[in-house]
Amino acid sequence: MVRNTVRSASSADPTVPGKLLRLLFHDCFVEGCDASVLLQGNGTEQSDPANRSLGGFSVIDSAKRVLEIFCPETVSCADIVVLAARDAVEMAGGPVIRIPTGRRDGMVSAASNVRPNIVDTSFSVDEMINLFSSKGMSLDDLVTLSGAHTIGTAHCSAFSDRFQKDSKGKLSLIDTSLNSTYADELIKQCPADSSPSVLINNDPYTSFMFDNQYYRNLLSHRGLFQSDSVLFNDERTRKQVEDFANDQVGFFESWGQSFFKLTSTGVKTGDEGEIRRSCSATNM
Repeated sequence: MVRNTVRSASSADPTVPGKLLRLLFHDCFVEGCDASVLLQGNGTEQSDPANRSLGGFSVIDSAKRVLEIFCPETVSCADIVVLAARDAVEMAGGPVIRIPTGRRDGMVSAASNVRPNIVDTSFSVDEMINLFSSKGMSLDDLVTLSGAHTIGTAHCSAFSDRFQKDSKGKLSLIDTSLNSTYADELIKQCPADSSPSVLINNDPYTSFMFDNQYYRNLLSHRGLFQSDSVLFNDERTRKQVEDFANDQVGFFESWGQSFFKLTSTGVKTGDEGEIRRSCSATNM
């Protein structure tokens, strides 16, 4: 049921897989994989600026409505988020992954928990290592899961720190680790007065395909975010970037292992949490 919902939504909108994958990361890194990011209301995770551009909620809600008809109060929203992201990757050309279910939905969602627990696009390798380590994930997991940026889009503000404005408001490149030709393309797509609605593909070449092009982009200094580029610039992560750039099968194998670890982060089971009837609100 989840797979059919994701397939239908992705057929109508090719940006859906990237949205569902990003939604998973923003859920699992904050409070664990417990669908806390889906809860609506003042002061919830959704109200933090880092989450205001999240998408894919309607897909999760559609799957939940179907499941509540056929399997009432049985499948958690947390499981739906994980399954939808898994299916989204597969439908975008990525690997087929088997993952366990049985997660329960969390009862807590606070905006104050968001920023300390998610990767900012300006992060250094050390900052990312510290955050991933706090979630029980390794350096290999960091490089592998960064490959999620092979699909999806970003607002210009997510990488604006790599440019500066002159006295006339014109943008110029200040991050010399970024390919100058690619930087010029980004400046054209993101003029200084660009609308917040402007979206840039994370991967300029195969933007809707889940493949290893992301790592090839890093080799040619075409990583969109600072947090992407540092993976190739740092000797601790460069070898794995090079390996994945030359071996998509190897990347897919690592993705399966790291995705399993990501979706097992902070999972609530047994008497913890609940099975929500609606993903946007707790049952109480």
